[in-house]
Amino acid sequence: MTFQPESDLTEDEARERVDSAIEDNEVVLFMKGNELMPQCGYSQKALELVQSHRDDYETVDVLDALAEYRTALEDHSGWETIPQTFVNGEFVGGSDVLAELEERGELADELSA
Repeated sequence: MTFQPESDLTEDEARERVDSAIEDNEVVLFMKGNELMPQCGYSQKALELVQSHRDDYETVDVLDALAEYRTALEDHSGWETIPQTFVNGEFVGGSDVLAELEERGELADELSA
């Protein structure tokens, strides 16, 4: 048996939340779960990578309206997968891209852009 949460958010409300989070925060990570309890390995990896270089960042748990958040995020990034990281309003990538930037020694600069 799987748990399928019902969303109280409309697509427009999710879009407004995404737009606001991207606009109002220097670094924002849209993830499954939250800082205290990531709900997927990719979200946990992205969070760890961001935390290793930043003390101040915002996270948004998309699980309460996953389909609506995916649609809203895809408008910004062209991606529908979660997690997604934005820095100064620009899409950086998911956990795989963050890991790649870390391997090349570029993640710290990217997160402080």
